[in-house]
Amino acid sequence: MNLPKVKYTELRPEEFRQRLQQKPLAYLPLGTLEWHGEHLPLGADAIQSEALMLHCAQKYGGIVLPPLFLGPDRRKDLDDGSYLIGMDYAQSTEPAQALTGSCYWVSYEFFKQLLENILTQLKRAGFKAVFADGHGPSRRTWVEMIPDWEQKFGMKLWGITEELRSEWNYMNDHAARNETSIMMYISPDLVDLSVFKDGVHSPLLGVNGEHPCLATKEFGEWVFRRAAEMLGKAACREL
Repeated sequence: MNLPKVKYTELRPEEFRQRLQQKPLAYLPLGTLEWHGEHLPLGADAIQSEALMLHCAQKYGGIVLPPLFLGPDRRKDLDDGSYLIGMDYAQSTEPAQALTGSCYWVSYEFFKQLLENILTQLKRAGFKAVFADGHGPSRRTWVEMIPDWEQKFGMKLWGITEELRSEWNYMNDHAARNETSIMMYISPDLVDLSVFKDGVHSPLLGVNGEHPCLATKEFGEWVFRRAAEMLGKAACREL
């Protein structure tokens, strides 16, 4: 079975026009380059969000934008002029430290400006709706701005809003059982649980949620398919 091309970067102009006419919906993966434990790749946010959106675009229509790797997060300035971000000073990070590979931080205001400029370009390109999701602080910032931006751009925008949050089970921890299970399903070759020498008794660093050693491919598949069904229903309903 040949799946349709849905990546914006891979479409020729005629293919783009055809897909846009069929469903003028853009998917925006909100990824980062961020520590996700020693067992997951640094791009786990983007890998997970893009995989779900590619699946839904192929099944329900739409075009998938390249993932972002910049995102907002909390920040703690230190006396020496350096700073910590996000999971660098989470409860599971002891002592607090700059975790390896995290290379994504921008302020909330800059991120809002970035998204607003992306929406300006998407409207110009002919899109009428945008779904965005991924990295937690990016997800929350997007949802916060939806009412204002819908009014400004005259587009239908959606993400994991309050009415979806209680049922949405995709990417709801940080490199713990949920995200590790998803990665085991979509990109098993990128997961290495052997770093946890003592299994569920191994200490965690920069991980938030149930222990990754409790993850299974089967749970990841269930989470993925449930999210895809919910997103597909929304995509069919909105356009």
